[in-house]
Amino acid sequence: MCGIICYIGKQNSIPILMEGLKRLEYRGYDSAGLAAVNSKNKDFVFVKSVGKVNELEKKVKSQDGNCDYGIAHTRWATHGKPTEINAHPHTDCSGKLFIVHNGIIENYEILKSDLIEKGHKFVSDTDTEVLAHLIEENLDGSFEEAVRKALSLVEGTFGIAVIHKDFPRKIIVARRGSPIILGIGEDEYIAASDINAFIRYTNKVIYLNDNEMALLNDKNITITDLNLKEIAKEPETIEWDYTENEKSGFKHFMLKEIYEQPKTVENAIRGRLIEGEGISKLGGLEPVLDRILNLKRLTFVSCGTSFYAGLYGKYIFEMLTDLDVDVDYASEFRYRNLKLSEYDGVVAISQSGETADTLAALREAKRKGALVLGLVNVVGSTIAKETDAGVYCHAGPEIGVASTKIFVSQCVILNLIALLLGRRRGLSIFDGMNLIKEIKKLPENIKFVLDNGENIRGIAKKYLPFKNFLYIGRHLNFPIAMEGALKLKEISYVHAEGYPAGEMKHGPISLIDENFPTVAIATDGFTYEKMISNIQEIKARSGKVIAIATEGNKEIKEIVDDVIYVPKTIDILQPIINVIPLQLFAYYFADFKGRDIDKPRNLAKSVTVE
Repeated sequence: MCGIICYIGKQNSIPILMEGLKRLEYRGYDSAGLAAVNSKNKDFVFVKSVGKVNELEKKVKSQDGNCDYGIAHTRWATHGKPTEINAHPHTDCSGKLFIVHNGIIENYEILKSDLIEKGHKFVSDTDTEVLAHLIEENLDGSFEEAVRKALSLVEGTFGIAVIHKDFPRKIIVARRGSPIILGIGEDEYIAASDINAFIRYTNKVIYLNDNEMALLNDKNITITDLNLKEIAKEPETIEWDYTENEKSGFKHFMLKEIYEQPKTVENAIRGRLIEGEGISKLGGLEPVLDRILNLKRLTFVSCGTSFYAGLYGKYIFEMLTDLDVDVDYASEFRYRNLKLSEYDGVVAISQSGETADTLAALREAKRKGALVLGLVNVVGSTIAKETDAGVYCHAGPEIGVASTKIFVSQCVILNLIALLLGRRRGLSIFDGMNLIKEIKKLPENIKFVLDNGENIRGIAKKYLPFKNFLYIGRHLNFPIAMEGALKLKEISYVHAEGYPAGEMKHGPISLIDENFPTVAIATDGFTYEKMISNIQEIKARSGKVIAIATEGNKEIKEIVDDVIYVPKTIDILQPIINVIPLQLFAYYFADFKGRDIDKPRNLAKSVTVE
């Protein structure tokens, strides 16, 4: 959840570190800090601040220094309140060592107590400061050996970067359970927890695996395990265009990403459809396709928005295949008494590919003998590496914390995977061809909704006075109701509850009055008449209703307060179109309230701690 950026090279590191921090803001944070050193005269800049990176930038501007290497960090508090003292980097007793850290040191209290007995003085409430003093305690000539010894004593997770004024032009980074990516530039090296921090400078990267560390110096990068045994790794080329990280004239990244969704769908299906055979082709699954076809049960594990994609996936897999399908919160999955075997498949769904709970769930599934698959957006991420096979979204970077385009991409790709298996399990060529034909229309249908954005904006403004919302849907649209409610909660801080419409009479209906509006997903399909009944029940209790309805449906206008029309498609794909107006409604609602939409409070883009 926190962010790390490091630089060593011929340029002044401070502007590069500050830019990297700004590009990491979307991950979520409450404080920030920077330590940079001039290797020629050992002058250094060391500043920390609470709040936005802009506050840190003000302090940095008051410092003089052309520092050729340094480290910086955005913190999301786990141990200790968001204060300047608890912000990173942290130092040792000498004040010569600086360290930044993502993750949680689980045995920090024991280590801290032992270090205090040895005379070390602590100033913060964080677990991270223990690492600084551990390295100091073990420093006896070799900087690398001191870091290695310190990490050998640590239980928990870490992504770290360390510098020391007595060991000029050296940055040591290491990881266990928290990502670190190395960037290879021209006479310069960068390391970060997220490629977005440095993609402008280089697209040549090396991913550190768990229990690996790297030494960045003047001339090269040396990668070792935590016993300092060298590991050979070749850089990979990332295809992302750094201009995708810009707002491109949009007020917020979230709005830009909503409007990118026709392109997102095109990227998700490009080269993956064989229309004449009514089947999909997914190269990432081919190495284990025989094993997949032998599965009897499939379980989707994920968190947040990705969980709702998995819930939608459950419905479509049950419609297109003969598999038994479950969906579970990754944070709960591994605590269950799981009875998994070689006939079970577990699909880990994650935008970042680094979600801590999802990683823990897939590792538990792997231990129990299940086939583990991944659906992620970030190439080279930990989930991508640890699964047996998987599929990438290829959606490009998503900067807004509240996911939009990745959710749509996940939903489209889940259809492709279900089609691939369904066509080998009894789904007819006619049904396969029809599904592909409608999938190819999705970009055009999504654009229809986006072109209606001003109408949705007007409806959002009308409902600003309300502080509670109910979102309802049935069958395939139940997960979309949940996702719509989540979007409103995430970015506007207004209470919203997603519910299966059939359950409304079992509790939520008691909340309905003139001050509790409902968003009802009532597009054409076999559940339409039942949705109309639910709407009538709400209207009988003076509740206001915003309906998502199929274009051309005039009947519904007579019974609801506001209608947002969407194009008609086949039932299985309709939810992908239906979610678009819910994203726009949440966005405009939050924008009218003046919220920090791309960086909502207390949230992080990539949740890398449990």
